[in-house]
Amino acid sequence: MTSIFHVPSREEVSANNQTIFDSLNKQLGFVPNLYATFALNETALADYLQLQNRKSTLKAKEREVINLVVSEVNKCDYCLAAHTTIGKMNGFSEEQILEIRQGKATFDSKLDALARFTRNITVNRSIPDAAASQTLVEAGYTTAQIVDIIIVIGDKMISNFLNGVAATPIDFPVAEPLSA
Repeated sequence: MTSIFHVPSREEVSANNQTIFDSLNKQLGFVPNLYATFALNETALADYLQLQNRKSTLKAKEREVINLVVSEVNKCDYCLAAHTTIGKMNGFSEEQILEIRQGKATFDSKLDALARFTRNITVNRSIPDAAASQTLVEAGYTTAQIVDIIIVIGDKMISNFLNGVAATPIDFPVAEPLSA
C-alpha cells in the first residue's frame, strides 16, 4: 500500500515533539517510526504517550496480551513486530506469543481468560459474548481492571489504525506469521 504519510525526522517536527524525540532517544536509543508518525501532529504524540503510560491496574504481561491479540485481529504488522519484542522483554516465549496472538494463553488460566475476552470484544467490535465477560470475571478480573482492559484495547486500536493508514515502516524484528 502506498501511504500519504512519511516518517518525519526530528528536524521536521515541532519544537515540542523534538523534545519528546530527544527523550525517546535517551530512553529507547531510537524513536520508533510509530511515534515519529504521531509527531506529524502537534499534540498527538504527547497525547498518545500519556495514554500509553497512564497508571493501570493491569500488569505489563496483561497489557502485552491485549496488545498482541488486538494487533493480530487488526492485522497490524507494525504492532505485532513491536509487541512481539516487548512481549519477550516481559518474559513470554516465542511459542507463548504465537498462542496469545491466536486469542488464547493455555499456559496461564487468568491470561487465557484475558486473551479470549480481548479477541472476542475486538472481533465483535465492542460487544463481547456474555460467556467471555463471565469467564473474565471468574478468572479474577475486577470491574476496575476491565475498564483498564478496554482502555488498552482502545490504545492499541488507535495505533493499529494509524499504522494501517500510514503503512508505517517496521523498525522492530518482523513478527513470525501465524500458520494457517
